[in-house]
Amino acid sequence: MIMLSGTAAAKTWRLDEDEQWQEVSEDEQGRYLMAVAEIKKLVSSGEPAAAQKALARLKETFPQTIGQEFEAFVEAELLLADGKFDRAVRSYEKFLDEYPRSELYESALDRQFQVATAYLAGHKRHVLKLFSIRGYSEGVRIMEKIAARTGDAPIAQRAMKSIASSYEKRNKFIEAYESWSEISSRWPGGDLGRQALLGMASSMHAAYRGPKYGAGSLISARGYYQDFQMRYPKYAEEIGVKQILDDIEEQIAYKHYTIGEYYERTGSRLAANLYYQHVTDDWPDSTAAQFAGRATEENKLPQGK
Repeated sequence: MIMLSGTAAAKTWRLDEDEQWQEVSEDEQGRYLMAVAEIKKLVSSGEPAAAQKALARLKETFPQTIGQEFEAFVEAELLLADGKFDRAVRSYEKFLDEYPRSELYESALDRQFQVATAYLAGHKRHVLKLFSIRGYSEGVRIMEKIAARTGDAPIAQRAMKSIASSYEKRNKFIEAYESWSEISSRWPGGDLGRQALLGMASSMHAAYRGPKYGAGSLISARGYYQDFQMRYPKYAEEIGVKQILDDIEEQIAYKHYTIGEYYERTGSRLAANLYYQHVTDDWPDSTAAQFAGRATEENKLPQGK
């Protein structure tokens, strides 16, 4: 907080949640808001004892202002400051359900978002006071609840993106794809729609586990990247989608080549040569086509066999 003085009356300013200076009037309402801001700051700093003292001062100074609504919010705040994340989230949820028109509604949502972010980053939860587990699933649940509450609000979009990004970081690419797909369905246009389409493509590509496994995710990734390239040519060029598609084609070609190798190992030379020929016909410039061409020469069958 700073004070400015001069020819005009002194003014009090404070930083809002977006780090912008806002004027606070020197009347009772202004002092009340400053006191509330102090409590929120202490909670964010993880100082429950100091927050409790600040709350007591607030109650003493503004007894007519403190009601059940504010008490409910501060109860959740103090649980958060004390590191009791699960109980704090439940308390915030109760507050959001009971006071949907509260001026503190957005603050409660932001607090839940903070807790969910911590869980998605690997913060541990205490279960039955016996052991601790990573809070990934709880983070997803909280974010999904926030998105369900807030519809098309920016915080809903941020929540869904956080879920998808968390799955990507944990190499859960099918789950990441499903999250990006839901985002694409809810917000198909604009920057978010573009991000979602790219997320679907990259998640499907990353989900491919190698030539020993099915190529379904590669086929899907190719389709999504082609769609992205058609809809967003400038962005596609910037991130090198053409090269990615070339790499996918090489992977698909090699997958078919390995099928030919399998038939060759089992003695089915005709079936093997059919796959080798398929590779050289459909992906003639690929490395797999070179392998297939050599294998075909080595496996030439007598005429009619």
